[in-house]
Formats: sequence, C-alpha cells, structure tokens
Amino acid sequence: MALMITDECINCDVCEPECPNGAISQGDEIYVIDPSKCTECVGHFDEPQCQQVCPVDCIPFNPEHPETKDDLMEKFLKLTADK
Repeated sequence: MALMITDECINCDVCEPECPNGAISQGDEIYVIDPSKCTECVGHFDEPQCQQVCPVDCIPFNPEHPETKDDLMEKFLKLTADK
C-alpha cells in the first residue's frame, strides 16, 4: 500500500529528502506522495523512512492504493531498472 500525507502536515521539509524513490514533493499546500513511485521503502529499507522522520505522524498508509509486499518489490525493481 502506498503512503499518503494528511493535512496535519506542517511542511517541515524532513520527509522529502528521505524518500529514496523521489515520491515526495511539495504540493499546493502540503507535501504529497506519488503512489506510482512509493514502495514504502521496500527494496531500500526495512521501514518507510518518511514515517520514521515525520515529527507529527501524518504519513499513514493510503487505503486507495492497496499493495502487497510483492507488489511493492515489483514496483521497486521497475523504478530502479534504469539506474
């Protein structure tokens, strides 16, 4: 399941540089996560790094994008194939 950033986001800028897939960017009002790039850090780390550094705990799993660990690993492999 991809992650999402809720409106509790305080725009502290700590999550964006932690994302190894470049899935986090500044949106109109708060940071946003591109679900097509979010692998919950599968393939990179044991836990989502953005969740680890978020001071207000506003990065839950996105119920609109359910994915298994296998799905996330497949996405990771596709995202890193050209690197």
